[in-house]
Parts: sequence; structure tokens; C-alpha cells
Amino acid sequence: MHLSPDEIIFWQYGFIKLNATIVYTWGLMLVLVLGSKLVTRKFSTGLQHSRWQNLLEIVVTGINKQIEEVGMNQPQKYLGFLGTMFLFVAMASLFTIVPGFEPPTGSLSTTAALAICVFVAVPLFGIEESGLREYLRAYLKPTVIMLPFNIISELSRTLALAIRLFGNMMSGTMILAILLTITPFIFPIAMSVLGLLTGMVQAYIFSILAAVYIAAATRTRKSKPESDVIIDA
Repeated sequence: MHLSPDEIIFWQYGFIKLNATIVYTWGLMLVLVLGSKLVTRKFSTGLQHSRWQNLLEIVVTGINKQIEEVGMNQPQKYLGFLGTMFLFVAMASLFTIVPGFEPPTGSLSTTAALAICVFVAVPLFGIEESGLREYLRAYLKPTVIMLPFNIISELSRTLALAIRLFGNMMSGTMILAILLTITPFIFPIAMSVLGLLTGMVQAYIFSILAAVYIAAATRTRKSKPESDVIIDA
């Protein structure tokens, strides 16, 4: 067992390397695309739905509710991005039961790429919601002095997302590798099952944090109505 999929090299030409991180990442994305096509190919818009369609609609409705509870008024707008992030991290953990599969989230490069996706998506959604001027003006609140601190906050939380996900996913792999060398085979299997649960939790946490960051960027600060101001006075 390898601690990181970066250590597994499938092909190399000079300084160009095709490691397991790249192969498993693209393989996992291909599985997600084909799986989504297969799952939705027989969906019905009528009154009669299959059990699988009802189950999937319940899951999607639950995800929409979670996004809305974070503070987003139009959860459908963000469902594609946040749902894809969740599925990628969750499936990367679930596929660890497949012999020979190394989760790409065990590499810092993958978790950094996921965090960068969130870093790019936050201002894009924020600008779409409130406009470029209003979004940039938020960096100057409450005073201009806060500008460098707000920028550092954007960068630090992106780094924190990458390190948090990498550390949590990597720790499970390291513990399992150590246990395989010093304990019987049954106990590491139990730890693998626990690792699947941990991976699902990390997928949920990563998606919720991304939703919180997007919600903070898209939340508009509207002034109070005049009637409220008079009452407050």
C-alpha cells in the first residue's frame, strides 16, 4: 500500500510523469459522467416514477434543502457545482474497497485543485449575484484598512480547505498501512469500513464549507426600509 498515489508511476518520459493521481482522477470523473447518464436516462416527467427516480429526487431535494439552510435563496443554481464536489470526494472514498484503487484525494495536488475550484467559484458566484463593483466593495468593509486582511482571509481559507481534506484523507490511509504491517488482516478491514464513513463525512464537510463561502460572497447587504428605521429610532 502506498501512502500517496503520486508514488505510483504508470508512464514516464523525461520529466513528464503519468502517475496514479492523474489516472484515477480522470477515471473517477469518467465514472461519474457515465454513471449520471445511466442513472438519468430513463427518468419520467409524468406522474409515474420508478423507485430509483423517487430515491434520487429525495436525495436531490435533501441537498437543495441543505444548500438553502446555509443561506442561499436559489439552491438550484449551486447544486451542480456543490453536488459534483461532494460526489467526487465521496466516490473517491467509496472506491477504496476496489482492489488496487488509490483515492486521488490522498494527494495534496488533488485536494489543492478542489480548493482552487472553490476559490474561483466564490468570486464568480458573488459577482454574478451582486455585480463586480459591489463584490469588490465588500473587501473594503468596514474600512479600507481591512483590504489586506480580507485578501489574506480568502487565500488562507483556500489553503485550509486543501490541507484539511488532504490531512483527513491521508491520515486514514497511513493508519491502515501501519495496521497492515503490525496486526492481523481482520482489524484493518474494520478500519477500512470506518475510513469509508470518514470519507463520506469529509465529503459533506468540504461541500458545506464551499457552500458557506459562496453564500457569504453572494449574500447582498440591503439597507433597512424607511419604516424600519423610523421604528428603530
